[in-house]
Amino acid sequence: MRPASRAETPLSGQYVSNKGLATAMTVASCYMLPNLPSALSGLADLAVDLRWSWNHAHDGLWEQIEPMLWQNTRNPWLMLQSLREDRLRELAHDTGFTKLLGALVEQHRAELGKPTWFQGAYPKAPFSLVAYFSMEFGLSEALPIYSGGLGMLAGDALKTASDLGVPLVGVGILWQQGYFRQTLDESGLQIEQYPYNDPTQLPVSPALDSEGEWIRIELPFPGRTLFLRAWQVQIGRITLYLLDSNDPFNTPADRGITGELYGGGPETRLQQELCLGIGGWRLLEQLKLSPDLCHLNEGHAAFAILARAQTYRHHHQTDMNTALAATRAGNIFTTHTPVAAGFDRFAPDLIARYIHSAPALFGADTNEILPLGRVVPTDPNEPFNMAWLAIHGSSIVNGVSQLHGAVSRQLFQPLFPRWPQSEVPVGHVTNGVHMPSWDSRQADELWTSYCGKLRWLGALDTIEPDLRKVPDTELWTLRTKARADLVTFARQRLKKRLAMAQVPAEQIRRADSALDPQRFTMGFARRFTSYKRPNLLLQDPDRLHRLLINRQRPAQLILAGKAHPADEPGKAMIKEWTLFIQSHPELSQHIVFLDDYDMLVAEHMVQGVDLWINTPRRPWEASGTSGMKVLVNGGINVSELDGWWAEAYQPAVGWALGDRQEHDEDPAWDRQEAERLYALLEQEIIPDFYDRREGDYCPHNWMNRIRESMARLTPRFSSNRMLREYVEKLYEPAARLFVSRQNPDTLHAIVTWCAYLDQHWESIHFGPFRCDPSATDLRFSCVVHLGALSIEHIKVQLYAEGQDGGPPDIHTMEPTDRATEASGEYVYTVTVPAKRRPTDYTPRVIPFRKDVFIPMECAHIHWYR
Repeated sequence: MRPASRAETPLSGQYVSNKGLATAMTVASCYMLPNLPSALSGLADLAVDLRWSWNHAHDGLWEQIEPMLWQNTRNPWLMLQSLREDRLRELAHDTGFTKLLGALVEQHRAELGKPTWFQGAYPKAPFSLVAYFSMEFGLSEALPIYSGGLGMLAGDALKTASDLGVPLVGVGILWQQGYFRQTLDESGLQIEQYPYNDPTQLPVSPALDSEGEWIRIELPFPGRTLFLRAWQVQIGRITLYLLDSNDPFNTPADRGITGELYGGGPETRLQQELCLGIGGWRLLEQLKLSPDLCHLNEGHAAFAILARAQTYRHHHQTDMNTALAATRAGNIFTTHTPVAAGFDRFAPDLIARYIHSAPALFGADTNEILPLGRVVPTDPNEPFNMAWLAIHGSSIVNGVSQLHGAVSRQLFQPLFPRWPQSEVPVGHVTNGVHMPSWDSRQADELWTSYCGKLRWLGALDTIEPDLRKVPDTELWTLRTKARADLVTFARQRLKKRLAMAQVPAEQIRRADSALDPQRFTMGFARRFTSYKRPNLLLQDPDRLHRLLINRQRPAQLILAGKAHPADEPGKAMIKEWTLFIQSHPELSQHIVFLDDYDMLVAEHMVQGVDLWINTPRRPWEASGTSGMKVLVNGGINVSELDGWWAEAYQPAVGWALGDRQEHDEDPAWDRQEAERLYALLEQEIIPDFYDRREGDYCPHNWMNRIRESMARLTPRFSSNRMLREYVEKLYEPAARLFVSRQNPDTLHAIVTWCAYLDQHWESIHFGPFRCDPSATDLRFSCVVHLGALSIEHIKVQLYAEGQDGGPPDIHTMEPTDRATEASGEYVYTVTVPAKRRPTDYTPRVIPFRKDVFIPMECAHIHWYR
């Protein structure tokens, strides 16, 4: 959505000035473009809108301008700044080029002006704007402000919001160095490089206020003011706003706060998260944007909860408790963390120091803030947990796969003591990927031919039957071309790395024969860390060696991945692969490790591999999206039954590892799963790929599996489905709750109700509980003493645990009469079918109010036993 207050971005031959701020100084940006000839004026608009990153028609335009520059940068904005004047004149007089440019500009404008899915599905939408906060966004290799899956999800969500017309605005950080860039030394040791992200060379522009001035955010930090510059990125219909602290008015240390993504110590991380959450909210206020909903992509962004509550307090003159009750209804928290150790925690003394030294930053004191990040509010030694803050300040929480939802309910149960784990209020929306960003040009053409150009812009109902019409020959042609393209790319990357290492020329020339475009190709690419088990295939190196060089059915493996700079075991795994490759020169044609894994490498790999391998320890892969990206290109998965694959796997679409159980870090289990993976590759997967009966053009069984994988899984695990579920499961209910809380009388009643229950809940107790069985029914009755509470405050339920992994058996008990003359004592009854033993059941009392999410906002519960 394009905010109404957004001033037009100065483009060709102009710069943006920042003047009239508190410093009364001008900070000029060198954000320059050459003076484009009038015939090329549309280039700037296309280059600055990252919609080009998922529009294959635009690739041909940038390739024509400067093929090598496009290949090396994949950054149209940088290309325009790098072009010579004579080349610009040549293009301006090239009628073929200007005709293509004009057509693309017109197409771009027309497509952005078309009605969208959201407009049709929600003509009277319950919300007008969602603010999506994330520490990282993976949009393109031209904007390297991402690390891994969290950023990929955020980037794909914004792109999909543009496609579907969901009114959303992104909020993040413009990292000066981003995540590190990787090189490997001769021994395979990872070396981290931190090149500077020069904003003038990125597809970003200064964010301007309604008067055309460059926006600057001020945060009161201990002993000084921190200045944050604001930038914007255009992604079709969506705007992403980014903050960075590299302002000349900051101290050198403060300028580096937004230096490295996930870099620095605890205090730096705290400062970064304050910039994202509080700085991001203040940016929206300065832009005069008033989101109904705030979507927090992980706990990193949870300080936005405090900033939003502080704004409410300021406008309505309320206390903190009332402000949280009013605003939490519009906050949604998506957690990606599968283990408790993954949550950001800060020492209470560190948080307290920032609260005491800069009270205006939080708008509340330590007694109000610190309990929001704790399980036990009064424990002075408990660290401040950002996930707890996110839960305490949100109305809806979701995991990122069905399994991860269950894992998260276990992780978050401490905040809902005595509630059954199955009822901890965490749902799930399984992740998806933006298919147009990850398909190859050839795959896009095939999908368009059979499923139409609008296939990802609305409902996905016809994709499965339409895709099943694709004949084997077309699928095989697609796969053959994609594999050849990947081999070419891998050879180029390998030669470049060898040349930089100054190896003998003969060794560089041999890289031209690395890999084979006709050979079965496996891919493994992700962060190298212990739980992902990237070295599972090296459990038996000799067996892997034999598998790769098999004369009848040879295979090849392409690897990529980074280890966090502080993860020494992860670095050792990269080194282990490097030494394995170096110790077997005969494998140089069968195995390649591509360094500096980024979106460009990922794009080529997911488009070209025949088989994608994923080997995490269950349940540590919250969702995983890399394997989803091969689906649209006809790749097949073999993966642990974890994350998304636990939902997706069927024998017709791929292969599975594991037994759906958790085995922790068990070396014996690792060996067993490695054996299973070797056996699958040797006995099923590779033979299936090479199964060509006499006269066959392609392996028909393999084609059937590709077709089923593409038809069944691609729509299910697209971000189109994901974002529509966000709207239906998260945004719509939260928006309706948020609207209801804007009525002061309703809000006051809710706050009073919650406080009253807090004060009187402990007065509840049970009297006699009995069951009168018959041949067909069980009639239960119990006496409940409510004390100062009334029957309108509560529900009495009959509860039995679920059977065989099913949901619990819950029945509402109804009040029949008072048990005695004593005030507040009632008899509750219910009759249930006699399918279970009477002793399976027990009564309980829970809070009840229609406009309050239970137990999310009121976690009281009282059991009979």
